[in-house]
Amino acid sequence: MKKIQVLLLIMIIFSAFAGIEKWKGDDPEKAVYIPENIQRTGNADAGFKYLANGDYVKGGLPYDYFLLAVGKSKTNYLKREGLNATITHEYTVVKATNGETLVAPNCMQCHAQVFEGKLVMGMGNTYADFTMGQKLNPQAYNMLESFLKKGSPKKYEACKPFIQVARTIGPYLTTAVRGVNAADRLAGVLAAHRDPVSFKWSDTALLDISTAIIPSDVPAWWLLRKKHAMFYNGFGRGDFGKFLMASNLLTVNDTAESREVDTHFNDVLSYLYSLRPPKYPKPINAALAKEGAIVYTTNCSKCHGKYGSNESYPNLLIPESVIQTDSLLFKNNYQNPQFVNWFNNSWFATSDHPARLVPFNGYIAPPLDGVWATAPYLHNGSVPTMEGVLNSKSRPLYWQRNFDNTDYDYEKLSWQFTTTDTAGDGIYATSLPGYGNYGHYFGDKLTDKQRKAVIEYLKTL
Repeated sequence: MKKIQVLLLIMIIFSAFAGIEKWKGDDPEKAVYIPENIQRTGNADAGFKYLANGDYVKGGLPYDYFLLAVGKSKTNYLKREGLNATITHEYTVVKATNGETLVAPNCMQCHAQVFEGKLVMGMGNTYADFTMGQKLNPQAYNMLESFLKKGSPKKYEACKPFIQVARTIGPYLTTAVRGVNAADRLAGVLAAHRDPVSFKWSDTALLDISTAIIPSDVPAWWLLRKKHAMFYNGFGRGDFGKFLMASNLLTVNDTAESREVDTHFNDVLSYLYSLRPPKYPKPINAALAKEGAIVYTTNCSKCHGKYGSNESYPNLLIPESVIQTDSLLFKNNYQNPQFVNWFNNSWFATSDHPARLVPFNGYIAPPLDGVWATAPYLHNGSVPTMEGVLNSKSRPLYWQRNFDNTDYDYEKLSWQFTTTDTAGDGIYATSLPGYGNYGHYFGDKLTDKQRKAVIEYLKTL
């Protein structure tokens, strides 16, 4: 096979990593409080260095082939040194056990975004593209494997575990539209192929894998410091570090490797706790924001928390019957009994400072720090504007984001988008299972003036 074909394959492989009745009440008594779990402490600076340079994902593809395929990065947002300075922030150079140099995907593929020319750590990457998943087919990996075996056997041995895993999981990660994330789905697929006690890989799935691919939006890392549980339905309890290191499952050989990686994630958590949201950079109407603060406190703070001198966050789970948003994320990704049992009997739950999964029929009401910069909204990114969050009648059924236009709309608090009358390629169709934009009708009772005031107030958070 010609070298150019191999380079195209590598580029494709890396691109993948990259009618309801409205609830009209306001009854927080139906909400469920999440008790606090004491977390490990660490060094935030060390945590950043490990996120940017660490080998928590220990496998990848050959460094020289990566550079031939994509070239050297023109940016160095993380201010890394050595070989890491030559590649984009979404990847990390690691050493294989046989000494070969590999390029591995890292956490910043999903948890950092270039915003107004700067990399914002902890901002969910709404540019991520999982729509290429269908191209990650076994044939492509078989061709790459054959080429490396013949031409570079040492490089093949170095990246064999990565090829083995990626060839298996690729077909399961395709989303219907760009901008939504398949990380929850990835966790389930990886668990299906690993022994829960040893983490040994199995080419054959040990658990049933659902055919449904339910997307999610990526929550901002800076919210974690206020939360008592992780994930959209708050089912991630106990030690947060164990959940943060889950990407290790991509290429880990055994739990001995996981134990070493785990020793760094108290530092990583400390770094995440140090993050704060970007400040709204445009002028704010102070008088209108003051009016909005009153409306927000009266109508929203019971679930989303208070800000200012009496800042507090209630850590409440809102039942499905109350929130009424698309339920397929918690029903498919967060309540699969096989996955829950796998995790709660795995090394994650039985080792030091354990974690566990506690399913819930509903979603957590998140903190709203920096919410102005986190469009699109709801847990599946189905609502493009903050106006739509507060007024369900204004939510488009079909809409399309222009990913070539990186300008943010600071008034609508949204990315540039257009609405359409029908579904199609690249169009967010809220009629698809898991992509629904219904629910969260609490703002419908507000007047247009009140909604405008609340939006102005949210710019200050």
